[in-house]
Amino acid sequence: MTATHVPDETVLVPTGTFTMGATDFYPEEAPLRSVEVEAFRIDRYPVTNRQFAAFVEATGYVTIAERPLDPKAYPGIDPARLHPGALVFHAPRRGNASTGVHDWWRYRPGAHWRCPEAAMSVFAGRLDHPVTCVAWADAAAYAGWAGRRLPTEAEWERAARGGVDGATYAWGEAFAPAGKRMANTWMGTFPNHDMKPKGHRTTPVGRFPANRFGIHDMIGNVWEWTADWYRLGMNEAAEMTGSRCCMPPADSFDPAQPAIRVPRRVLKGGSFLCAPNYCARYRPAARQPQMIDTASVHIGFRCASDA
Repeated sequence: MTATHVPDETVLVPTGTFTMGATDFYPEEAPLRSVEVEAFRIDRYPVTNRQFAAFVEATGYVTIAERPLDPKAYPGIDPARLHPGALVFHAPRRGNASTGVHDWWRYRPGAHWRCPEAAMSVFAGRLDHPVTCVAWADAAAYAGWAGRRLPTEAEWERAARGGVDGATYAWGEAFAPAGKRMANTWMGTFPNHDMKPKGHRTTPVGRFPANRFGIHDMIGNVWEWTADWYRLGMNEAAEMTGSRCCMPPADSFDPAQPAIRVPRRVLKGGSFLCAPNYCARYRPAARQPQMIDTASVHIGFRCASDA
């Protein structure tokens, strides 16, 4: 079933050449390269819980985080961990030393897009927040229903830069120009101290200023899925187009975990959990791999289409 009407807005990003990547933060963002992107349309905002609920109601779709897990896909895993769920962030208790990601990320059975923390429903005041706890297939299914697709990494970065070519942030060189917050990112020292009044969570879409293309929330709030497979190195085709969407999925496997044969797609934009002392990825050039079967409380998406 295809949507006859999706209550959202899109923005036309004109054909243009921009400088993709960065060389002064993380190695996976290099090299700098000049990439031309054909005109395309992209959602003004991330897809919201309200919009995703309309999709589910119209189609009966069940997300990855709500489906039973196949033991064959996870050899050696504790059967107790095969319950449907998603990754949820838990800040260490005040005063506790934190040594790594396993201290603050937990797999929570029962966490899915309706209840991202496996507790509070999005229908209680968060319908206009970005949908989260969606795996890549969930995002692609919504995009197909809406008559669109997921953006390539190059399209996403072109849109995020808003025509401000080569700048560190989507709005320029200063993270908080004149002291003004420009995106929903972590305030304080991650992961123990968050100064935001409502703590570490999403905000309604459009809460922060749009970039020069008129697009909101490309930086912070939630990481966003793209169409591209993740790869560290560049090949000739990717060098010219900025896209890795057509490479073999096996090339995206995590070499640090050879037993796990789950391909990875590129996430862009950072989230409400990004902080300067830990993850300075609230920038257009930033990129991160994510296994396509993983749903998390800080990952969402937006759609694109040909112009």
